[in-house]
Amino acid sequence: MIPITEEQFQAARPIWEAQLEHPFVQGLKDGTLEVERFKRWVLQDYLYLKEFARLFAWAVAKADRLESMGWYAGVLNLTLNTEMALHRSYAARFGISPEELERQEMWPTTRAYTDFLIRTAADGDLADLVAALLPCAWGYVYIATELSKGPLPSDERYKEWIAQYSSKEFCEAADWLKGEMNRLAAGADAAKRRRLVELFVLSSRYEWLFWEMCWRGEKWPV
Repeated sequence: MIPITEEQFQAARPIWEAQLEHPFVQGLKDGTLEVERFKRWVLQDYLYLKEFARLFAWAVAKADRLESMGWYAGVLNLTLNTEMALHRSYAARFGISPEELERQEMWPTTRAYTDFLIRTAADGDLADLVAALLPCAWGYVYIATELSKGPLPSDERYKEWIAQYSSKEFCEAADWLKGEMNRLAAGADAAKRRRLVELFVLSSRYEWLFWEMCWRGEKWPV
């Protein structure tokens, strides 16, 4: 039987390819992405990261071994005490103040995506949780690595985005999570494997919607 991550990737591959071809991602690649569109991503991703951190808190509580518990706790600490500060610093390069970050309202797609992630973490087991978060951690590495293969954009801010998400640290984190996913799915029956693939595909769809939201802009209709 193939590793569950291979099954997940094949199921979601058309969605991941669609992400690569999305005009937002293509604009990052060639440097033509309008700054206002990228600022939408910075603002919404800051709110997303807060909820993403909660996933690792859930993972610490649900971990079945000390090694996993320590890894999730380390990522939680890194996200809250390092990555959030870096995000604020990065936002400043686009003229976004810490106050603007904090008062930004979650748009509908951000709310739906993060609510799905938190509900999966709360209601499911650790395998469900990892299946839901993996398309973000692995997907960004996948996209940035593909973008890094071609000519890099002249805008240093976009070049830095590609370098960050294709860095050794992010690649190693994605690889660890993939190994964890395969470990947790070992011995799972057919129904459970289908569930883990479905969660992975659904998160991948939300990842595409996140790019779309930042490209078009979004607001609550009423």
